[in-house]
Amino acid sequence: MNKNKKFLLLTVLAVFSLVLAACGFGGEKSDNSSSSDGTKDSGSKSKEINLAITSEPPSLHPQLATDTTSSAILINVFEGLTVSDADGQPTPGMAEKWDISPDKKTYTFHLRDAKWSNGDPVVAGDFEYAWKWALNPENLSEYASIFYPIKGAQAYNEKGGSIDAVGIKAEDDKTLVVTLENPTPYFLELTGFKTYLPVNQKVTEANKEWYTDAGENFVTNGPFKLSDWKHSESIVLAKNADYWDASNVDLDTVNIDMVEKEATVATKYKGGELDYIGAPFQTVDLNVIDEFKKDKTLRIKDTASIYWYKFNTKDKIMSNANIRKALTLAIDRQKLIDNVTKGEQKPATGMVPIAVPKFEEDRGYMKDNDVDGAKAALEAGMKELGIKDPKDIKVNISFNTSEAHAAIAQFIQEEWKTKLGITSQLDNSEWQVYLEKVNTGDYQVARMGWVADYLDAYTFLEMFDTAKNGNNDTGWENAEYKGFLDKAIAEVDEAKRIDYLKQAEAVIMKELPVAPIYYYTNLSVVKDGIENLNPNPTGDIHLKYVKVK
Repeated sequence: MNKNKKFLLLTVLAVFSLVLAACGFGGEKSDNSSSSDGTKDSGSKSKEINLAITSEPPSLHPQLATDTTSSAILINVFEGLTVSDADGQPTPGMAEKWDISPDKKTYTFHLRDAKWSNGDPVVAGDFEYAWKWALNPENLSEYASIFYPIKGAQAYNEKGGSIDAVGIKAEDDKTLVVTLENPTPYFLELTGFKTYLPVNQKVTEANKEWYTDAGENFVTNGPFKLSDWKHSESIVLAKNADYWDASNVDLDTVNIDMVEKEATVATKYKGGELDYIGAPFQTVDLNVIDEFKKDKTLRIKDTASIYWYKFNTKDKIMSNANIRKALTLAIDRQKLIDNVTKGEQKPATGMVPIAVPKFEEDRGYMKDNDVDGAKAALEAGMKELGIKDPKDIKVNISFNTSEAHAAIAQFIQEEWKTKLGITSQLDNSEWQVYLEKVNTGDYQVARMGWVADYLDAYTFLEMFDTAKNGNNDTGWENAEYKGFLDKAIAEVDEAKRIDYLKQAEAVIMKELPVAPIYYYTNLSVVKDGIENLNPNPTGDIHLKYVKVK
C-alpha cells in the first residue's frame, strides 16, 4: 500500500476550521460553530475522531500519489466508480450500476447524480480526463501501469500510441465505457483504487497546482472535504454535506496530526489525544505492543501486504544474484518477528502474501534462516565478483525515519555480520526525502512495504515486469518473468492464470531483486465507542463507515 505517494483535500469555513483544529478528543462534542454545509447549528454535537499520520503526504494528486500516507487521505476526500467494503470487495460509488459484456472485456458504468464540492456535477468526462492524464507519459505518473488492463493504455503510455485508441470513453455525462485488452477478474476493484479516482477537469486545467494546498481549488467528490491543511503539521477533514450518501456518514470531523515518532503517537493515544493507532495512518510503537497485548486492546489482523528489502541491481555488488541470495537467506525472519516486530507477522518466503486467495500455502521457494545456503551463495557470488574476503563487501541499508524500521535494520545488520561477515551501515531519511532517493536509484539496499492495490497476486508481481515500471526501482527485469506475466494477463482460465503467476513468482524468487522479510499483520488499538475503524484486507480505511457512539 507499501510504497505509495499521496495527496489530499478541500475546505470548509474559516471559523469552523479553527474550532475543529483546536479539538483534542474524539467522540461527541458540543459545538456552537457552523455546520459542514455552512449553516449555524447552535447547540449541536459534532462527531469527530483524532488520528495521526507519519508525515506530510508526499502528493495529494490522485494520479501522482504512490504511498499509503497520501492514499489514506485521498480515498476519503475523493470517490471512484466503486468503493471497497470491509472485505475489500467493490461496491457502488460514483457508479450507481454497471454492465459487463459477455466476453468480460467491456464495462459500461452508469454514474449516479453527484456533485463536486464546488457544486459542479460529477460527469463521466472527469473520469476519462483523469485516467488519460495519468497515462500521458509527459505527466510522469508512476502508477500509470495500473491502467494497462485497458485497451491501448500501455501503447499510449510507453510506445507513442494514440490517445484516441485508449479504451476509455465518456459516451455522455452519465455513461463511461471502458474496453479492456483481456478479461481482468479484479477490474472492478481497480476502479476504487486511488489512481482511478476522478478529478474535476475544469478546475485542474485552470490551476496546475490545484492539489498542493487546501482552498477553493482543491475540489473533491468524496464523503469528506479538506477543511484545513497546515503543511508538515496537521490536516482536518470535514464532512461533505453535498456528498451523495452524506446521510449515512456519521463523522463530522477528522483531525489528523503529523507525528513522525511512533513513541510520541503511543503517548498521545494513552493520554487521550488520539483515538486510533494502526494502518494506514500510523504504526503501533514496538515498545508498547506487549502492554497493549496484556490489557487485551491490541487487535491483530492478517493483511495482503509484505515487508521487503529492495536491492539496487545497478549497484556493482547488488547486481550479483548470488550476493542478493546470500543476504536474503541469512535472515532469521521468525526470530525478527518474535523479538523485534512482535506482531505475529508471518515469515515471507515468497513474493505474494499468504492472505491473497490461491497463495495461502508455502510455495517452497526458500526456507527461513538458511545459513548454509546463504554461505554457499556468498562464496559463489564473491568468486563471480573477484572478492576474496566478505569484509570487503560494504552494504548500505536505507530506510525512512521510524523506530520500527530502524530496529529491523539493526537486526538484519547484525544477521549479515555474524552469519556472513558482511559489514553494513544504516542510513535513514525523512519519508519524502527517502522516497526520492529510492525512486532515483540513490540506494544500495532499501526497505519498503507493499500493500495490495487489489486482492490478486498480480499486484505484487506486476511492478517488476520491466525496469521502466514506476514502482520497480530495482533496475531488474527478466524476459522469462515478463513472459509468464503476459500469459497470465491473456489467460481466461483462472486455474491456468494462477499457475502462470506462480511460475513468474518462481523466477523472481530465484533472481531475488528484493528480499521478502515478512507478511504484514495490521496491529491497531482504538478507543471505546468508535465502530468500524478497521482496515480492510488491502489496508484501507474508508472513514464514511466509521461510527461514533
